[in-house]
Amino acid sequence: MRDKARTLEYYTGFLGFRVFGSPDYPDYLMLEKDAVQLHFFAYPDLNPADNYGQVYIRCSDIEQFYATLTEKSAPIHPAGSLAMKPWGQREFSMLDPDNNLLTFGQAV
Repeated sequence: MRDKARTLEYYTGFLGFRVFGSPDYPDYLMLEKDAVQLHFFAYPDLNPADNYGQVYIRCSDIEQFYATLTEKSAPIHPAGSLAMKPWGQREFSMLDPDNNLLTFGQAV
């Protein structure tokens, strides 16, 4: 993460995560939602165009989650709208403020 406040706002505001553990570490952030925990470390010199970070998060009700995000006008990846994939998953993708690719999926 380049900016802790911006990362926190994105993940709590759009995705419904909450702070896990101590928020008092200036260079570290832990977030959780349901059974998923994400940990971020400060990287102020990160060039988002060079970032290849990726996370795959499995969902139990991807249709509802996707609907909630679109109602909030969350930035869905232009090539990552909710769709059935050949490998048997319903998936969609987003890019966070630091260009980390977040793919959400549910087995169908």
